[in-house]
Amino acid sequence: MAHLFQLYIDGEWIDAGDRDTRQVFNPVDGSEIGRAPCATIDDLDAAAEAAGRAFPAWAALPPIERQAVLKRAATLIAERTPEIARLLVRDHGKPLREALAEVGGIPELFEWFGEEGRRVYGRTIPAQDQLTNQTVARIPVGPVVIFSPWNFPMGEIAAHLAPALAAGCTAVVKAPEDAPSSGQELIRALHDAGLPKGVVNFVTGRSSEIAARLIDHPAIRKISFTGSTRVGKLLAAHAAGHMKSFTMELGGNAPVIVGKTAELAAAADQIVFRKFRNAGQVCTAPNRIYVHKDVHDTFVAEILSRTQALAIGDGMLDATDMGPLINQRRLDAMSTLTERSVSDGAELVHGGNRIGDNGWFFEPTVLTQVPEQSVGFQEEIFGPIASIGTFEDVNDVLTRSNAVSVGLASYVFSQDRAEIDLLRKGLQFGCVGINTMAISTTETPFGGVKDTGFGRVGGWEGLQEYLETKFVAEKVNA
Repeated sequence: MAHLFQLYIDGEWIDAGDRDTRQVFNPVDGSEIGRAPCATIDDLDAAAEAAGRAFPAWAALPPIERQAVLKRAATLIAERTPEIARLLVRDHGKPLREALAEVGGIPELFEWFGEEGRRVYGRTIPAQDQLTNQTVARIPVGPVVIFSPWNFPMGEIAAHLAPALAAGCTAVVKAPEDAPSSGQELIRALHDAGLPKGVVNFVTGRSSEIAARLIDHPAIRKISFTGSTRVGKLLAAHAAGHMKSFTMELGGNAPVIVGKTAELAAAADQIVFRKFRNAGQVCTAPNRIYVHKDVHDTFVAEILSRTQALAIGDGMLDATDMGPLINQRRLDAMSTLTERSVSDGAELVHGGNRIGDNGWFFEPTVLTQVPEQSVGFQEEIFGPIASIGTFEDVNDVLTRSNAVSVGLASYVFSQDRAEIDLLRKGLQFGCVGINTMAISTTETPFGGVKDTGFGRVGGWEGLQEYLETKFVAEKVNA
């Protein structure tokens, strides 16, 4: 049965009707799941205007009342997690246990930010005379547009929408084109929780047209985008032309430094899990694995044994460790990257091929002896390819790790305290994991430096992205 995809504007669900539609596919076999409506210019204007109309009342609502709505939505999502996770697997392809983890983490996001929204405090500043009161308030920035990526199609919407709503902002959410179903269910939970009409609006369709119209729209005051650096720069430039603020969560090229004192088995466990989770389609996935030459062969053996044991298949099956890529474009990109890496001098020691001719499956792939200037090190892979090189000197590998234009995640595995301290201080990345790759939780700030973008998601810092400062000086009677 085809899935019913809809728009959600000003509190109403809207069928495709006579609008253009976009096919949504199941990446396991390439079959069509349904057709998502392409929002028209009138739809986009209506969504932005609805967010604009709803903003004053939502912003004025006591934070405890906004929290209550978010908490009710969290309860509904928790109850519906099994059903939503299956929809997520169907249009994305990730294993069911990964989908359950993504959906299952959203109630915590809504509850935490709903609670944190009650702690948006101002302050009083002593004046230079006795007849003036000076106060500073933190106020919601206004209606925002949220552009969500397809790799975590529900989790990424929630990561930006929860703090926006908690801060008192309204929103227009643009769903990812390839995997819109779980995002639609997130909005449904908010609707069923009693969210006032217009506070959140949900659109699908052509990304470039939607971005151009919504960024231009005078009701929109902020842009939140997660995606590629190339597209993020274009949107940031567009937003800057209107003096609108933006949060940009862009590309990564994460180095992993495995020192000669590292616990190799534990490091391999984490690296293989993080590399092939979501079929490698994760911005924080290990991208450049630098291994000390003295432990290289032992470490590669650990990686290979774990990689070869991965079960590839339909995400609905309990035994599946890794599902398909999201679409044919990603599949083609992995084939090309493997070929180019080998041409650059890398050694292909496992995988490197498409699996079958039905769906978009690619073998978990391991490349060793990857040259520093190889495409496997210089570009974000965003797929199931582990690129491994070597190092001898920690200062040299630090320089190599930092010699890229992006700076999101980085990782160190070592038991050498001096080495850890040097890398902790020297790595030019927004997030550093030392003997752990768990660098993103609800209460912690997530984001990068350099071309990785601006702003943070998560934690107190994530809430601040949706607030701005108002200073008031009031002269009082003597």
